[in-house]
Amino acid sequence: MEESQQNAGIFSPQYRALTIGIILAVTTVAFEGLAITTIAPSLAQKLQGLHLYGWIFSAFLLAQIIGTMVVGQRINKNGVLASFSVSILFFVVGIVIAALSVNMMMLIIGRVFQGFGAGAIITCVYYSITLGYPDRLRTKILAMFSSAYILPALIGPYIAGLLAEYVSWRFVFWFVLPFIGLAVVLTLPAFRKFPAGDKSSSQGQGNRKEGYAVLLAVGTGLLLTGLGFITDWKGMLLSATGLLIMIVPLRKLLPSGTFSARSGLPATIASRGLFVACYNATESYVVLALTDVKNLSADLAGLIVASGALSWSAAAWFQSRLDAKDQGAGRNKRVMTGIGFMIVGVAAVILAVALSEGGIGFAIISQIFTGFGIGLAHPTTGAIALQHAKAGEEGETSASIQFTDAFSPGLSIGIGGAFIAISQTMNWGLLTGIVLALSLQLLFAIISLAVSLRIKQAL
Repeated sequence: MEESQQNAGIFSPQYRALTIGIILAVTTVAFEGLAITTIAPSLAQKLQGLHLYGWIFSAFLLAQIIGTMVVGQRINKNGVLASFSVSILFFVVGIVIAALSVNMMMLIIGRVFQGFGAGAIITCVYYSITLGYPDRLRTKILAMFSSAYILPALIGPYIAGLLAEYVSWRFVFWFVLPFIGLAVVLTLPAFRKFPAGDKSSSQGQGNRKEGYAVLLAVGTGLLLTGLGFITDWKGMLLSATGLLIMIVPLRKLLPSGTFSARSGLPATIASRGLFVACYNATESYVVLALTDVKNLSADLAGLIVASGALSWSAAAWFQSRLDAKDQGAGRNKRVMTGIGFMIVGVAAVILAVALSEGGIGFAIISQIFTGFGIGLAHPTTGAIALQHAKAGEEGETSASIQFTDAFSPGLSIGIGGAFIAISQTMNWGLLTGIVLALSLQLLFAIISLAVSLRIKQAL
């Protein structure tokens, strides 16, 4: 029996239902995320809100923080089934509002609902991985987590581009609903097997963390809004106020020592936050550059973005094979190697955007390098972080991972959007704003590589 357990894989009978449920849940969220990246420029133009371009993503990601924290603090008490059901409901409501949007503000409200639901969904997934699999299988299921992007990567950006180009961007949202229905039907039985956890856990502590999450979202919103017109004194005041509001919530929501990149879990979370911010923001502004600067169609831009997502999935599979071969001994090196690939990729995309003629080849190469890099680093840092989870704290570690994955790109994309708004105000042109936004991502990747030197695996 013990030998059978040792040889069991993620699709063995004891893990099969959970594995399929996780893949379906992640695929649903991934499809929506990849589709939005492709159609965002069209949304901004048709709803007359290019100056709010960054908010299409930041509203989603900041709300995702709140969803992550609410579920991360309550999942032990309420159980995965109830938490996952509420998460799906919020996600669907957001899709309907976004699909019916008549202006940019309505779309942003829809994105808030979607973000809350998405954050809660992925936190449920991480929690289930922590409780449902032994450490030796976690990199495999995390690789499948990344590989759940394969189908969305193959059809998501391209289909979204076709719909936006020849039908309507609204159908990109409606198109997702059948996938959500299928995910619910096939996923809930898997999550039903997980009982509620420790019902005696401190609700007061949970409420405080939820309050910090809301406060952080408000502070970040003020900061990003102010940065959009930072040349005016009102913008400066808003930015400073938002920054001051953010300090305490960040210190409370991140593991102690994250800002100083203390060796171990704090450095892991800090490095991951920086390279995740780099990847997501780069994807967002590459599409805007391809469609509005290089004048490519939305469907062709979608194909270029898809190359990066496919590269991510291939690298995630590759790292899982390496992890099985060296039994996790090379995880630190794989993180650093992955970030190195990302630095090359982001540098290439800046060159592609800056070239007055052509540059499409550089854009494709950059997507492949950047995708391969995050495919190595993303599941590996997830596995290292979960190694540090103490008994009874699995939900908190899972929430910290998801919080980092939501907050850092939300802030980074928002700052990039502020660069675009400033460029319009100062008449610098859209190209200048995009180059500034991408240069910030290159800086984040370089800092992430430096921080990754302090990552230490739990023994």
